[in-house]
Amino acid sequence: MEIEVHPSKEDAAAQGAKLIAEHVAAAIVQRGHACIAVSGGHTPWAMLALLGKRNLPWEKLTVFQVDERECSLDSDDRNYKHLRENLPKKCHIEAMPVESPDSGDAAYARRLQVLAGVPPVLDIVHLGLGPDGHTASLVPGDPVLDLTDRDVAWTEPYQGHRRMTLTYPVLDRARFVFWLVDGAAKRDALARLKAGDPDIPAGRVHAARQRVIADAEAAGT
Repeated sequence: MEIEVHPSKEDAAAQGAKLIAEHVAAAIVQRGHACIAVSGGHTPWAMLALLGKRNLPWEKLTVFQVDERECSLDSDDRNYKHLRENLPKKCHIEAMPVESPDSGDAAYARRLQVLAGVPPVLDIVHLGLGPDGHTASLVPGDPVLDLTDRDVAWTEPYQGHRRMTLTYPVLDRARFVFWLVDGAAKRDALARLKAGDPDIPAGRVHAARQRVIADAEAAGT
Protein backbone atom coordinates (compact mmCIF):
# COMPACT_ATOMS: atom_id res chain seq x y z
CA MET A 1 0.00 0.00 0.00
CA GLU A 2 1.32 3.42 -0.98
CA ILE A 3 1.38 6.09 1.75
CA GLU A 4 1.46 9.83 1.05
CA VAL A 5 1.81 12.23 3.97
CA HIS A 6 0.95 15.91 3.51
CA PRO A 7 1.63 18.77 5.94
CA SER A 8 -2.02 19.70 6.51
CA LYS A 9 -5.52 18.35 5.98
CA GLU A 10 -5.99 21.05 3.32
CA ASP A 11 -3.00 19.73 1.39
CA ALA A 12 -4.29 16.18 1.72
CA ALA A 13 -7.72 17.24 0.45
CA ALA A 14 -6.15 18.95 -2.56
CA GLN A 15 -4.18 15.82 -3.40
CA GLY A 16 -7.32 13.71 -3.11
CA ALA A 17 -9.17 15.96 -5.56
CA LYS A 18 -6.22 15.81 -7.96
CA LEU A 19 -6.08 12.01 -7.77
CA ILE A 20 -9.79 11.62 -8.50
CA ALA A 21 -9.57 14.02 -11.44
CA GLU A 22 -6.63 12.13 -12.93
CA HIS A 23 -8.39 8.76 -12.71
CA VAL A 24 -11.63 10.17 -14.10
CA ALA A 25 -9.84 11.72 -17.07
CA ALA A 26 -7.94 8.50 -17.79
CA ALA A 27 -11.08 6.35 -17.58
CA ILE A 28 -12.94 8.63 -19.99
CA VAL A 29 -10.09 8.43 -22.49
CA GLN A 30 -9.99 4.63 -22.22
CA ARG A 31 -13.69 3.76 -21.97
CA GLY A 32 -15.64 6.91 -22.81
CA HIS A 33 -17.05 7.30 -19.31
CA ALA A 34 -16.03 7.02 -15.66
CA CYS A 35 -17.72 5.52 -12.61
CA ILE A 36 -16.41 6.45 -9.18
CA ALA A 37 -17.61 6.14 -5.59
CA VAL A 38 -17.18 8.65 -2.78
CA SER A 39 -17.56 8.11 0.96
CA GLY A 40 -19.53 10.21 3.40
CA GLY A 41 -18.60 11.95 6.62
CA HIS A 42 -17.01 15.37 7.11
CA THR A 43 -13.48 14.55 5.98
CA PRO A 44 -14.12 14.67 2.19
CA TRP A 45 -16.03 17.97 2.14
CA ALA A 46 -12.99 20.12 1.34
CA MET A 47 -11.83 17.59 -1.26
CA LEU A 48 -15.24 17.60 -2.95
CA ALA A 49 -15.32 21.40 -3.05
CA LEU A 50 -11.94 21.43 -4.81
CA LEU A 51 -12.93 18.62 -7.15
CA GLY A 52 -16.08 20.48 -8.15
CA LYS A 53 -14.01 23.41 -9.39
CA ARG A 54 -11.98 21.29 -11.79
CA ASN A 55 -12.52 21.41 -15.53
CA LEU A 56 -13.68 17.85 -16.18
CA PRO A 57 -16.11 16.37 -18.75
CA TRP A 58 -18.67 16.05 -15.97
CA GLU A 59 -21.40 14.74 -18.25
CA LYS A 60 -19.31 11.60 -18.77
CA LEU A 61 -18.95 10.88 -15.05
CA THR A 62 -21.20 8.95 -12.69
CA VAL A 63 -20.61 9.34 -8.97
CA PHE A 64 -21.87 6.55 -6.75
CA GLN A 65 -22.11 6.76 -2.99
CA VAL A 66 -19.99 4.44 -0.88
CA ASP A 67 -22.45 4.80 2.00
CA GLU A 68 -25.48 6.75 3.17
CA ARG A 69 -27.43 7.29 6.37
CA GLU A 70 -31.11 6.44 6.56
CA CYS A 71 -32.52 9.94 6.96
CA SER A 72 -34.54 12.53 5.04
CA LEU A 73 -33.22 13.98 1.79
CA ASP A 74 -32.81 17.47 3.25
CA SER A 75 -31.08 16.33 6.45
CA ASP A 76 -27.57 17.63 7.11
CA ASP A 77 -26.70 14.03 7.99
CA ARG A 78 -27.39 12.98 4.40
CA ASN A 79 -24.14 12.47 2.48
CA TYR A 80 -25.93 13.03 -0.84
CA LYS A 81 -26.74 16.62 0.17
CA HIS A 82 -23.05 17.50 0.42
CA LEU A 83 -22.22 15.77 -2.86
CA ARG A 84 -24.93 17.72 -4.67
CA GLU A 85 -23.83 21.02 -3.10
CA ASN A 86 -20.21 20.59 -4.20
CA LEU A 87 -20.33 18.94 -7.62
CA PRO A 88 -21.59 20.56 -10.85
CA LYS A 89 -25.23 20.02 -11.78
CA LYS A 90 -24.26 18.22 -15.00
CA CYS A 91 -22.42 15.58 -12.95
CA HIS A 92 -24.69 12.57 -12.46
CA ILE A 93 -24.80 11.47 -8.83
CA GLU A 94 -26.40 8.08 -8.27
CA ALA A 95 -28.07 8.58 -4.88
CA MET A 96 -28.50 5.62 -2.56
CA PRO A 97 -32.27 5.00 -2.19
CA VAL A 98 -32.36 4.94 1.58
CA GLU A 99 -36.07 5.82 1.49
CA SER A 100 -36.68 2.17 0.43
CA PRO A 101 -35.55 0.06 3.38
CA ASP A 102 -36.87 -3.20 1.93
CA SER A 103 -35.51 -2.99 -1.60
CA GLY A 104 -33.12 -0.05 -1.84
CA ASP A 105 -29.94 -2.10 -1.50
CA ALA A 106 -30.91 -4.46 -4.34
CA ALA A 107 -31.97 -1.52 -6.52
CA TYR A 108 -28.62 0.21 -5.99
CA ALA A 109 -26.76 -2.99 -6.82
CA ARG A 110 -28.67 -3.12 -10.11
CA ARG A 111 -27.70 0.48 -10.91
CA LEU A 112 -24.06 -0.42 -10.33
CA GLN A 113 -24.40 -3.24 -12.85
CA VAL A 114 -26.12 -1.04 -15.43
CA LEU A 115 -23.47 1.67 -15.27
CA ALA A 116 -20.29 -0.12 -14.16
CA GLY A 117 -20.65 -3.60 -15.67
CA VAL A 118 -21.43 -7.12 -14.49
CA PRO A 119 -19.84 -7.53 -12.06
CA PRO A 120 -19.44 -3.78 -11.42
CA VAL A 121 -15.91 -2.39 -11.57
CA LEU A 122 -15.47 1.18 -10.32
CA ASP A 123 -12.61 3.29 -11.67
CA ILE A 124 -11.69 4.84 -8.33
CA VAL A 125 -13.16 4.58 -4.84
CA HIS A 126 -12.56 7.09 -2.07
CA LEU A 127 -12.69 5.65 1.44
CA GLY A 128 -12.50 7.24 4.84
CA LEU A 129 -11.22 5.83 8.11
CA GLY A 130 -12.85 6.09 11.53
CA PRO A 131 -11.00 6.06 14.85
CA ASP A 132 -12.57 2.64 15.46
CA GLY A 133 -11.16 1.32 12.19
CA HIS A 134 -14.41 1.42 10.22
CA THR A 135 -14.49 2.36 6.57
CA ALA A 136 -17.49 3.03 4.33
CA SER A 137 -20.23 1.95 6.77
CA LEU A 138 -18.44 -1.31 7.45
CA VAL A 139 -18.22 -1.04 11.22
CA PRO A 140 -16.78 -3.40 13.84
CA GLY A 141 -19.08 -6.30 14.67
CA ASP A 142 -21.69 -5.64 11.97
CA PRO A 143 -22.97 -8.75 10.11
CA VAL A 144 -22.38 -6.95 6.81
CA LEU A 145 -18.65 -7.56 7.24
CA ASP A 146 -19.16 -11.23 6.40
CA LEU A 147 -21.20 -10.77 3.22
CA THR A 148 -19.57 -12.10 0.07
CA ASP A 149 -22.57 -12.47 -2.23
CA ARG A 150 -23.75 -8.88 -2.68
CA ASP A 151 -22.28 -5.48 -3.47
CA VAL A 152 -24.69 -3.32 -1.44
CA ALA A 153 -26.28 -3.96 1.95
CA TRP A 154 -27.98 -2.40 4.94
CA THR A 155 -26.10 -2.25 8.22
CA GLU A 156 -27.31 -2.33 11.79
CA PRO A 157 -27.79 1.12 13.43
CA TYR A 158 -24.49 2.97 13.98
CA GLN A 159 -24.15 6.39 15.61
CA GLY A 160 -27.89 6.94 15.42
CA HIS A 161 -28.64 5.74 11.89
CA ARG A 162 -28.93 2.58 9.87
CA ARG A 163 -26.68 2.81 6.83
CA MET A 164 -26.61 1.56 3.28
CA THR A 165 -23.08 0.66 2.24
CA LEU A 166 -20.99 -0.84 -0.50
CA THR A 167 -19.52 -4.14 0.65
CA TYR A 168 -16.09 -5.73 0.32
CA PRO A 169 -16.68 -7.53 -3.01
CA VAL A 170 -17.30 -4.34 -5.02
CA LEU A 171 -14.61 -2.40 -3.14
CA ASP A 172 -12.07 -5.12 -3.89
CA ARG A 173 -12.91 -5.08 -7.61
CA ALA A 174 -12.21 -1.36 -7.95
CA ARG A 175 -9.39 -0.36 -10.25
CA PHE A 176 -8.02 1.95 -7.57
CA VAL A 177 -8.88 2.66 -3.92
CA PHE A 178 -7.58 5.59 -1.94
CA TRP A 179 -8.05 6.57 1.68
CA LEU A 180 -8.23 10.20 2.82
CA VAL A 181 -7.29 10.34 6.50
CA ASP A 182 -6.79 13.37 8.71
CA GLY A 183 -6.50 14.17 12.40
CA ALA A 184 -4.65 12.76 15.39
CA ALA A 185 -7.74 10.80 16.49
CA LYS A 186 -7.21 8.44 13.55
CA ARG A 187 -3.50 7.83 14.16
CA ASP A 188 -3.92 4.39 15.73
CA ALA A 189 -6.44 3.24 13.13
CA LEU A 190 -4.13 4.40 10.34
CA ALA A 191 -1.21 2.47 11.80
CA ARG A 192 -3.38 -0.64 11.88
CA LEU A 193 -4.56 -0.06 8.31
CA LYS A 194 -0.98 0.28 7.09
CA ALA A 195 -0.17 -3.01 8.84
CA GLY A 196 -3.10 -4.73 7.13
CA ASP A 197 -4.71 -5.57 10.47
CA PRO A 198 -7.79 -7.75 9.66
CA ASP A 199 -9.25 -7.06 13.10
CA ILE A 200 -10.44 -3.65 11.90
CA PRO A 201 -12.92 -3.41 9.00
CA ALA A 202 -10.61 -1.15 6.99
CA GLY A 203 -7.87 -3.77 7.13
CA ARG A 204 -10.08 -6.22 5.24
CA VAL A 205 -10.21 -4.21 2.00
CA HIS A 206 -8.10 -6.09 -0.55
CA ALA A 207 -8.25 -4.04 -3.75
CA ALA A 208 -5.18 -4.65 -5.89
CA ARG A 209 -4.16 -0.96 -5.94
CA GLN A 210 -4.51 1.13 -2.80
CA ARG A 211 -3.06 4.40 -1.57
CA VAL A 212 -3.36 6.36 1.66
CA ILE A 213 -3.39 10.16 1.55
CA ALA A 214 -2.93 11.40 5.12
CA ASP A 215 -2.10 14.61 6.90
CA ALA A 216 0.82 14.84 9.29
CA GLU A 217 -1.38 14.59 12.37
CA ALA A 218 -2.90 11.28 11.29
CA ALA A 219 0.48 9.93 10.23
CA GLY A 220 2.13 11.02 13.49
CA THR A 221 4.90 12.93 11.74
